[in-house]
Amino acid sequence: MNKTELIDAIAANAGISKKAAGDALAATLDSIADSLAKGDKVVLVGFGTFQTKKLAARKGRNPATGEEIKIAASIAPSFKAGKALKDKVNKKKSKKK
Repeated sequence: MNKTELIDAIAANAGISKKAAGDALAATLDSIADSLAKGDKVVLVGFGTFQTKKLAARKGRNPATGEEIKIAASIAPSFKAGKALKDKVNKKKSKKK
C-alpha cells in the first residue's frame, strides 16, 4: 500500500473526502516527526511506539573501492509494534495458510 492508497482507505473507512483524509494523514505524520525531532517518543497504545535510537560512530567500507571510511554517529527513528498489531498481523497470516 502506498500513500495514495492509504489516503483512499482512510477516506472510505472514515466517510470523509480524500482531501480531508490526506490533510489528516499529513498532520499525523508531521506531528510524529516533530515529536521525534524533539527527542520525545510517540506511543499509540495497541499500535506501537515510535522513538529514536542513537547510532554510534563506526567504520565502514566503500563498496565500489573497498576503501575504509568513517561513518559519523547519528540518531535514527525506529518503530516497535505493539501487541495488538502483532496479534492482528499473525492472525491474518495464519488464515492465509
